[in-house]
Amino acid sequence: MSLTSNTDKPHTLVPESKQDQPTSIRIPDRVDLRASPRSHQGSPNPSPRLAPCRFLNGEKSGALFLGAELLGKLWGDRKKKSKKVKRRGAKVWYQKKRVKGLVAVVALVGLFFLVDWFMLLRLQDHRVGPPDGFSRNSSSVSVRPQPQPQLKVKKVSKGKKHYSGIYGRLLALAAHALAEGQNKREPKDLWQEPVVPASAWRPCADQRNWEPDEGKNGYIMVTANGGINQQRVAICNAVVVARLLNATLIVPKFMYSSVWKDASQFSDIYQEEHFIKDLAPDVRLVKELPEELKSLDLEAIGSVVTDVDVMKESKPSFYLKNILPILLQKRVVHFVGFGNRLAFDPIPFQLQRLRCRCNFHALKFVPKIQETAALLLERLHKHSAQPGLLDHYLVGPHAVSAIIARNDHATKPSRYMALHLRFEIDMVAHSLCEFGGGEEERRELEAFRQIHFPALTELEKTGKLPSPSMLRSEGLCPLTPEEAVLMLAALGFNRKTQIYVAGAQIYGGKSRLAALSNLYPNLVTKEDLLSPTELEPFMNFSSQLAALDFIVCTAADAFAMTDSGSQLSSLVSGYRIYYGGGRMPTIRPNKRRLADILVKNNTIEWKVFEQRVRKAVRQTKHVQSRPKGRSVYRYPRCKECMCRTD
Repeated sequence: MSLTSNTDKPHTLVPESKQDQPTSIRIPDRVDLRASPRSHQGSPNPSPRLAPCRFLNGEKSGALFLGAELLGKLWGDRKKKSKKVKRRGAKVWYQKKRVKGLVAVVALVGLFFLVDWFMLLRLQDHRVGPPDGFSRNSSSVSVRPQPQPQLKVKKVSKGKKHYSGIYGRLLALAAHALAEGQNKREPKDLWQEPVVPASAWRPCADQRNWEPDEGKNGYIMVTANGGINQQRVAICNAVVVARLLNATLIVPKFMYSSVWKDASQFSDIYQEEHFIKDLAPDVRLVKELPEELKSLDLEAIGSVVTDVDVMKESKPSFYLKNILPILLQKRVVHFVGFGNRLAFDPIPFQLQRLRCRCNFHALKFVPKIQETAALLLERLHKHSAQPGLLDHYLVGPHAVSAIIARNDHATKPSRYMALHLRFEIDMVAHSLCEFGGGEEERRELEAFRQIHFPALTELEKTGKLPSPSMLRSEGLCPLTPEEAVLMLAALGFNRKTQIYVAGAQIYGGKSRLAALSNLYPNLVTKEDLLSPTELEPFMNFSSQLAALDFIVCTAADAFAMTDSGSQLSSLVSGYRIYYGGGRMPTIRPNKRRLADILVKNNTIEWKVFEQRVRKAVRQTKHVQSRPKGRSVYRYPRCKECMCRTD
């Protein structure tokens, strides 16, 4: 409704004027005022001239109004002199009252300044240094205190280690919270999964419902790239492709990486004979090509297929249409790279189950790795009288052997949490994020990208990539050690918690782990737990060292990942789901939500920080079936890999 319609159609006054308006007396000014928007809205009007207009009623009312005007004129001259005298006296009284009010206001302001000045003098006398932002010699108008949390940090850090950097304030608050809560109980769900819904799933990928494959269509060779975890995925995908194409699979080989610098091959990490025997009912496996095919120049005859030729997560139809004809014609196909080149959906039921069978049953680490990993587990559990829940699947009989070899008597077993810090330089450089190191960090990471990720460098030059701040807000940056320890402290892990840190060379070295070790002094790595003699067989073999981390993380009483996109974290969490029976909790932070919380690091109160972090992590702990298109290695709760007991 427009303003004009409101003013043109008053609710009550116009009908009254139409019905009873006198014909002999005309007062247009009064009628206009009654119909004004102000009178229609019911606003109070102090003018005495408007009151009669609201109560006009016929000729009698009009005559009374005119009579009142005549009387006003007669009495006006008579009272004019007396009103002037009264007004003059009232004016003098008002002026005196106004002066008194001003004096009172000035006195109050002066008292405020005096009290403020006196308090500042007392602070100086007691030599209490003012927080940043206060001016000792300025008036109270220029005193601008910093937010209260900054004061808390200074009190917390007094006499203790000083925390600097982006999260210096929050780290100091975390240190204070951990110190105060040493004798408090940890939240119950830290070391637990939702047991009832999780235990409804049990492993069943070892069940088969098909005939053995003859592998008569030819031979498939695979040279897998990446680290040990990428290679593990490539192995299982190659097994499925071999079965799909009715081909014989040569035991996969591993490509030497300029990043990992490890010359280890399949038999250096996995039990080759067990692998061949366990998958014999599914795929024909041999160690080498037949003699008549060894002399072939596979590249010259067009049998080499690289990652450029195969799209990421290609469907089975792609292999049937494009790879099978080459296999039938050339008798051999060599996949070079083969990183994540088979889709997770749509895949026939039995082929998907074969994928799970390969990962969870066929791939066993060699005794050399199992034996050393058993030592790590025994030293982490310290006084445990029996192996852990998953020790049998990971290290076999070596778990019992390590316990028997210990001389001390078992008392109370200790537990530990494994933390995978995916913060090596390759991950940091590839993320295109910034981590507080300034220009020096940017130059170092750019130089690394130019050598190891040249395609990414060229793409970066186009300016089409998102900014580091945008990547961080979207949760696409790996958590730094500082962010990881803040998450653990907010979740409520006690300061005495034993934490095993998995990962290769952390970018930034030991100094980058300072905040983590200061807040959690019971921090250990495999280098801390093993003697130089025990570590010596693994030196210069990063994949074998990563295998030790894989076992320790998988067997941990609780496992915390810092990058959900990491292959190790994905494989470890999947293994814990498959064999854990709902008793192996995994912490999967939602990095987008954490980024939204951490951006407020200069103002957020610690209690609020705790509540928001716990809520963000708690929402990721619910039990769910594998979402469509997602990895069965990470989400094995699906009918192909696991069976429901309810």
